[in-house]
Amino acid sequence: MGGGPSVIRRPTSEKSNTELTSSLRANFSAHQLAPSSTNLPNGTPTAPTRKPLHAWTAQQDSTLYIPALDVSASALAEERAQYDITVKLFYLPSIPASARCAHTRDAIDLVLRSLHVRSVDLLIVSFPGISFDADDSDSEAEAASPSAASPPPEDMETTLQTWRALEALHAEGVIAKLGVAEFGTQRLSRFLPRTRVRPAVDQINIRDCCVVPKPLILYAKEQGVELLTHNDCTNVLPRGTLRELLGPGEKGAGVLAGPGAPDGLKGGVEPQWVVKYTAVVKDRGVVESKGYFAVAELREE
Repeated sequence: MGGGPSVIRRPTSEKSNTELTSSLRANFSAHQLAPSSTNLPNGTPTAPTRKPLHAWTAQQDSTLYIPALDVSASALAEERAQYDITVKLFYLPSIPASARCAHTRDAIDLVLRSLHVRSVDLLIVSFPGISFDADDSDSEAEAASPSAASPPPEDMETTLQTWRALEALHAEGVIAKLGVAEFGTQRLSRFLPRTRVRPAVDQINIRDCCVVPKPLILYAKEQGVELLTHNDCTNVLPRGTLRELLGPGEKGAGVLAGPGAPDGLKGGVEPQWVVKYTAVVKDRGVVESKGYFAVAELREE
């Protein structure tokens, strides 16, 4: 991926999880399809066939890697000091906050193993149910009238409980800086005084004409918090989307059992978390490595 500004503002209509779902689908296809070795009588090659599930996935204890994890493929080419590595972790709805400590460590560990590094420069966390509202600069505005599709924002005590786990990773030197997403002025002002390690970044999605509310700009500047914009969904991997990606059928990977995939895994999948990472070469502003990891739990239906 070539250079360009690290912050790109796009219209609201483009806010989606298309990059994630497209990347997952392309990755599945690249590993599961066996190249054709025969041609039709007219010389046209036959369509590629799907490999058996065990041939392109890997089982380790109770974890199934889809596809098998190749940690050598995304190793960085230069010395660690040449990179800014940013990680964004999405905590998903319906997953208890008590699981986030383990989930955060697992997510960071996968990124470190993949890039062959010992630390990341910035971890931004996205909490479920928080959506930035540029009209009133308060990320908690939706709490009064949450939509049916979005869970209500969690209470501050739950958010702080999660933050303690992140502060522990910071103390260990695994994460240099911490950041939050979608925090408006009110939420940020109640959050900052109760943290030991303050967020260095507040990443927000601008809905209306790409205008950051002035009160938030002034407060963030006063508190030394950098404001960045993004284009991500809060609920980046709904259960139905994951079922379609892993299920049978033309658009699915055939990992889950169903018509055309009798040997697939039986049960339903519950997304647990999604993490996105980027490694940028500092002096050239080039994204050398970018990727996602997504974790789900297989449950009986």
